[in-house]
Amino acid sequence: MRHHHVRRWAGLIGALAPCLAAAQLLVPPLAPLAGSPGSLPPAPWVLAKLPAQTLPVTRFQLAPLDGGVVLRIQAVASYGNLVHPLKDGAAGRLAWRWRVDQPLAAADLRSRQGDDVALKVCALFDMPRAAVPFLERQLLRLAESRTGERLPSATVCYVWDPSWPEGTVVPNAYTRRVRYLTLGTAVRSWQAVQRDLAADFLRAFGDETTSVPPLLAIAVGADADNTGGDSLGFITDLALTPRAER
Repeated sequence: MRHHHVRRWAGLIGALAPCLAAAQLLVPPLAPLAGSPGSLPPAPWVLAKLPAQTLPVTRFQLAPLDGGVVLRIQAVASYGNLVHPLKDGAAGRLAWRWRVDQPLAAADLRSRQGDDVALKVCALFDMPRAAVPFLERQLLRLAESRTGERLPSATVCYVWDPSWPEGTVVPNAYTRRVRYLTLGTAVRSWQAVQRDLAADFLRAFGDETTSVPPLLAIAVGADADNTGGDSLGFITDLALTPRAER
């Protein structure tokens, strides 16, 4: 079970480490998803899977919808993420639009058996290791020793899950290094989202630190490997802009 814990955690960013060296400094706003229908979003977006993954991979494809091109994300008993690495990124404002046409009926974020999401947008942070609780720090080192990659020490994932009150913070069932913030609306309905990453980071990880660390990457994805379910969702107009000074 611990090995799966490590693989699940590392899978959030499987392809991130090789790309960080080549990542450019963030020049806001981050370009919305673009490209030709039928393809994946162009670089620096990269597909990330679990280490040595044998499960099906979540399907990502640019597709026409409602007069534009959006990112179609389908999970069929699968796992996978698309990751946009950043270098020295600041926790600004993240905005996007999303909709879920087919939710996961058996999803339940409180348990490992139900730890699947029909759609998610994640912000990966490089929190100082000294701020990570001792046991979590040892598990982080174990994960890194098994994957050979430096992993984010704190991740906030916005998940489409209308079964929770909007804005509920739920620790990931596998690791407290990932914490969910639940959002969601009616099925087959576009929802515009704007989030202050710094404020949400402190809301999710304020029990461990009072400062906001650098942002390593933005990721989008869906997974249905624990429930064996089937989900379909869409994301568009993803943009990262500087946080307004107060």
